Formats: sequence, structure tokens, C-alpha cells
Amino acid sequence: MTDNKSRRVEIKEQDKTIAAAEVTPLDDPAGTVRTSLLPASGAAPPGSRASLVDAVMDLPEVRASSRLEATVPLGDSESLARLQERTDVSATRPTGSTALVDADTRAAGTEPPGPREPQAGESQAARPESG
Repeated sequence: MTDNKSRRVEIKEQDKTIAAAEVTPLDDPAGTVRTSLLPASGAAPPGSRASLVDAVMDLPEVRASSRLEATVPLGDSESLARLQERTDVSATRPTGSTALVDADTRAAGTEPPGPREPQAGESQAARPESG
């Protein structure tokens, strides 16, 4: 059960919303936050979906949580890659036209905002391209 603590996060370009998410902290002892990354109509500019994930991950309620449940449009590899960079993803599974992501968040202050450097043996192919 959730209280009405939902928050909408938007990324705008010239007063037009190009990416959005709904974020809801759940009333559970595990400190779970649920988010839905919402598809924008038309093509989103490169980097906008990664910026949306960063904006969600930087919210105080997400930084204070221990778990994240995210719903991402199927095929949104930019958002999925950024979630993998910013969390410890434990499961990703397709469900209809979306992918459900279960992840452990990192404690506030242990992971800087934005992309991290690839670790030894990590494939660059899963990382979003910049530019």
C-alpha cells in the first residue's frame, strides 16, 4: 500500500517534455522505491533517457532507499544501461511492452552521479554512447 507520495520527474527541451518518470516510495521495511520511466512520443534526443534515470536516482527518497523497482519501455537500452551503471541490478525481465528491473540502490555518497568508468572485463557495448 502506498500513500500519495508519488512524484513526477520530467526532462524538458524548449518547454517540451522529452522524458518523464513517476516515482513512488513504497511503505515497506525494505525501503523500496518504484518508478515508471514513461516513453515520450517521437524520438527522444540522445542522452535524454540517461538524464532521466540520473534525475530519478538523485531524488532524496531514491538515494535513501535500498531497493528500486523500475518499469522501462522494452527496447529502451539507454535507460537500462544507465540503471545498470547507477544500481546493482539483480533482475531484468520483459513483461508485455515493458521491462521490469529489480535493483539494489547504492548508499548515498558511494556512487557519483552520472556514468561510471567501465571495470576490467566489462563490455563497452552495453554502455550508452555519448555524443
